[in-house]
Amino acid sequence: MRYGKHIRISLFLAVATVLLAAQAAAAQHDRAYWQAVAAHHYEVPAGGSAARLSNELSALLALTDSELRDDLAYSILARWIARGALPDEQLLSLAGDWDANLKRGIGEMGTDSVLRRSFSALCLASIAEREAKKPFLGEARYHQLVADGIAYLQAERDLRGYDAQMGWIHATAHTADLLQALAGNRMLTPQEESGILSAIAARLTSAAQVYSQGEQDRLAQALLAVLRRDDFKMSVFDDWLKHLREEDMNVWQHPLTPASLAVYQNHTYLLQGLAVHLELEPESEKIISARRQVLEILRTR
Repeated sequence: MRYGKHIRISLFLAVATVLLAAQAAAAQHDRAYWQAVAAHHYEVPAGGSAARLSNELSALLALTDSELRDDLAYSILARWIARGALPDEQLLSLAGDWDANLKRGIGEMGTDSVLRRSFSALCLASIAEREAKKPFLGEARYHQLVADGIAYLQAERDLRGYDAQMGWIHATAHTADLLQALAGNRMLTPQEESGILSAIAARLTSAAQVYSQGEQDRLAQALLAVLRRDDFKMSVFDDWLKHLREEDMNVWQHPLTPASLAVYQNHTYLLQGLAVHLELEPESEKIISARRQVLEILRTR
């Protein structure tokens, strides 16, 4: 009798598990549902839970379908985060998931795993923008996110920009957006400022290809976000430029390779983008100094 009871309990649990799985599957919304959300100005659907729906949207960030991943999932999430449609506890949950995603499949090249990492970084940029306006992360989570963003920029090996089948991949640009948003927060430390600049330099040096989808400009904007901070010391920028020039000189002192020439070209395009953005900044002693130094380097190229 005892064994029979155990068998009945096991059968009941098995059936319950199947039913719960079926209910979860039924709760998934189709493309038309999300298209309707976008068509209605990204408002949370009547009777819907933004928190529950955001978990469903988060899962779509890994899809190869560019409409579901980018046009719908990311776009809806970004607007809900910016508009305050999601409670802080859900934002913390999402931020934790997306931060962990930065390491999933890291080191792979040419696989679909980059989509989850790249679009998690882009969603984290929305989290960082929200945090700068209305803090909710707390210092420990914020600094961890800075550290993980810096690490991810350097660790990602899949540097594809736009793919004809999958649409935007753009891991470097999305991570630059994340670092730019993080740099707008008062909690960023001088050590983290230097870390962001060093990560940008390391990314350009290790790319081994010339970025062609605007990545250098997005990196330039992240650099500028650090540069415009009141506590940023120009000596750090001076040293950063000095290191960049030394790397460029080294390119021409050895036989050229596609990889070494890519370093030089990526530096050039970043400096050109930075020069334009510096020209558009409000005048200050710091901005004038940075602009002068960048233009001096560009005149020699």
